[in-house]
Amino acid sequence: MLSNLLNALIDNCSFINQKCALCGAADSQQALCPPCRQMLPRLPAAHCPRCSEPTPDSALCGHCQRHPPAFDALHVPYLFGYPLNGLVHAFKYGKRLQLAGTLTGLLTDFAACQACKYDLVIPVPLANERLAERGFNQSSELAKAFAVTINSRFSDDLCWRKCNTLPQASLGRAARLRNVRHAFGVKRRCDGLSIAIIDDVATSGATLSSLAKALKKQGAERVDAWVLARAFSPKT
Repeated sequence: MLSNLLNALIDNCSFINQKCALCGAADSQQALCPPCRQMLPRLPAAHCPRCSEPTPDSALCGHCQRHPPAFDALHVPYLFGYPLNGLVHAFKYGKRLQLAGTLTGLLTDFAACQACKYDLVIPVPLANERLAERGFNQSSELAKAFAVTINSRFSDDLCWRKCNTLPQASLGRAARLRNVRHAFGVKRRCDGLSIAIIDDVATSGATLSSLAKALKKQGAERVDAWVLARAFSPKT
């Protein structure tokens, strides 16, 4: 894949002295040295095939049995824990844009190992107010690299966020679902398309489910969610 070739060229260029984003070691591939990369908290192999919550024997979790999300599957390589959570926070809120390559590399390395094909790759959109405040959409950076890795089409103008909803991090599961129930709009029909929606972190999955529901209302046949890390919210 083109992205993998570019990453290899950059990583092997002696004039680019990349330091590990965590420990500062020099000559680190994609700005993470091997020991620090090994420290990243992996999602357990046994997890729900729908929402990726850890479950015994990879069984469908109780919540997905009772209230299945609108997306067909959630694919995620890591848990949202130390030290990955610090990198994500520094990128999103600390404006450490140099971490974009590190974080996108972690997601695309995971995607490159999967046999995935989609007609379209889209980021979870931000509200205009949030975009103006932050200056960029971190999900767009991940989605662009993801689309290149799987040789698919990227679009950041198909969907929009109708309003600046409350931050999901401050809410429980039920409130998260209410908060984003009608948050997204889709500009045109998606009849028969298989679509990947990309975000940085999933907790309850409410945001991803709301966007997937809007896409399916416009005719999408399958909608999978891909995120870098999975966090977990209270079950209430």
